[in-house]
Amino acid sequence: MKNLGILILVVGFFSSCAVVRPGEVGIKQTLGKLSKETKTQGTVIYNPLTSKVLIESTKTKNIKLFLSLPSKEGLSVNSEISILYRLEANKVASVLENLGQDYESVITSVFRSAASDVCAQFFAKDMHSGMRSIIELEILKKMKINLEKQADGIELIGVLMKQIQLPAGLAQSIERKLQAEQDAMRLKFVLEQETLEAERKIINAKGERDAQLIIAEGLTPGILKLKAIEAFRELARSANAKTIITDGKTPLIVGADEIKTKKEE
Repeated sequence: MKNLGILILVVGFFSSCAVVRPGEVGIKQTLGKLSKETKTQGTVIYNPLTSKVLIESTKTKNIKLFLSLPSKEGLSVNSEISILYRLEANKVASVLENLGQDYESVITSVFRSAASDVCAQFFAKDMHSGMRSIIELEILKKMKINLEKQADGIELIGVLMKQIQLPAGLAQSIERKLQAEQDAMRLKFVLEQETLEAERKIINAKGERDAQLIIAEGLTPGILKLKAIEAFRELARSANAKTIITDGKTPLIVGADEIKTKKEE
């Protein structure tokens, strides 16, 4: 029993274990050499005198940077940058062999180079407009090309440019331009409304004119006589005194039941 206890102490002294959790990868390094086998989760037994276990996360990570980016016209644009990436589980050993555990500094350096090259092709105002997504995509493409030359196993997910701060003078110029564009759009809207209103009035006037022409064409002598008779009949029914001057041809009602023609000379 005493010998067994000593054996257990010796084994415990010369061995240890590491726990690899979900979303992590564990790689045993013995005498500086990385094992080809990777452990995705569970325990890894190793000898602490000759070995150690390197544990790296395979979850998506975010590198935040605050940089001054150059523009095509030579201005400096301040921006907060987010670089999203993750390690590929089966290629972590390759990343550690080529870049070491300080691989984030390599990613940052690659980004600085790619961002300088890409942003120098765009105007400062483009970084503050809808062109920003295009700039982000171009930086990401260039980063992937440059990073593949360093190591394989780092998956770049996205580059996000946030909190863009343009030079004060340029920002004011853009604001004035946007205000002028809004005023122009407002004036254009008013002019369109006035044009539509004028067209409506013209159409309305044409309609009234056409209606009058149609009515005039339908007023034959017989219809005019009939209308005159109806008008005089209404006057005859009135108890008030009245004087009616005609051309001698228009029917004249002088009583409730009699129609006469009278000519005034």
